[in-house]
Amino acid sequence: MVLCYNRLWKLLIDRGMTRTQMRLAAGISTTTLAKLPKGEDVNTSILVKICDALGCSIHDIVDSVPEVRLKHSPVGKGMRDKGEQAR
Repeated sequence: MVLCYNRLWKLLIDRGMTRTQMRLAAGISTTTLAKLPKGEDVNTSILVKICDALGCSIHDIVDSVPEVRLKHSPVGKGMRDKGEQAR
C-alpha cells in the first residue's frame, strides 16, 4: 500500500488555500511539503499537524491505494511468435 494525497490537494482547492499557506499554518518545512506530491514517506505527526491546521481528520487528506508493480516486458523481434507480424 502507498499513500495518496489527492484528497489533501482537493481540500486545499475547495478552501481556496495554497500549499504554501497550508505549510505555514501547519508549521511544516518546505522539504516535508515537497515530499507529499511525490508520495514519499512523511512522519504521521506531520499529517496530524496538517489536519490540525485544516480542522479535518487524516481520512480527509489521505487515501491508501494498492501499490501496482508493472512488469516490463519489451516487445521486439525476438519476443514475437514466429507467425505473428508487427502492427
